[in-house]
Amino acid sequence: MSWEWSVIWEYFPKLLDGAWLTLELVAISGILGLVIAVPMALMRASDNMAIKALPYAYIFFFRGTPLLVQIFLIYYGASQFDAVKASALWPILREPYWCAIIAFSLNTAAYGAEMIRGAIQAVPKGEIEAAMALGMSKFQTIKRIILRRAAGIVLPGYSNEVLLMLKSSALASTITLLDLTGMARTIIARTYTPLEMFFAAGMVYLAMAAVLILCFRLLERRLNKYQFAKRPI
Repeated sequence: MSWEWSVIWEYFPKLLDGAWLTLELVAISGILGLVIAVPMALMRASDNMAIKALPYAYIFFFRGTPLLVQIFLIYYGASQFDAVKASALWPILREPYWCAIIAFSLNTAAYGAEMIRGAIQAVPKGEIEAAMALGMSKFQTIKRIILRRAAGIVLPGYSNEVLLMLKSSALASTITLLDLTGMARTIIARTYTPLEMFFAAGMVYLAMAAVLILCFRLLERRLNKYQFAKRPI
């Protein structure tokens, strides 16, 4: 059995097309997931049990069930209801692209909310008390002190969640999307070179992960400048 480098070079542009779709799915889902996660985390950090109940149930469901099952429930399950087909949401829910984004967004929001909730609760109480002593309202304290401080605390852990989402995005190929994994499988069906194609796809995933890690490291240095500042001898 010989290694077919020529197949990799021939179909590499196609793999890059799939990689672009993968990045698009991860970027959109990550942004939407963060928009959902922040208010969920604030609700989870509340002392009011009634406020905490809804986000707790949401997080419990999406963290306790496999992402693949969630994708199938949204993509295949929505079409089982006539009310959904007759609604204004059907043009979105019938498209695998948007179903994947919805599933990824809801899933990463659950994990992100728990991380952000932990970061919010890790903000030193003295900083919150100082903000209140300066006359800041509760909203101003959350916006200017708690969320900014929590962002620096949560970033190292949240970067791992984004990397996991990048790798989990391969599941989008199960609902006909030609992301990086889906494109690799399509090429393999034509060329019968699974080892070469999956190796090439793996290297592309590795490159994307390296770029994401670098971006998060730079962002971490920006948000946590005090940790990287040179101390006087």
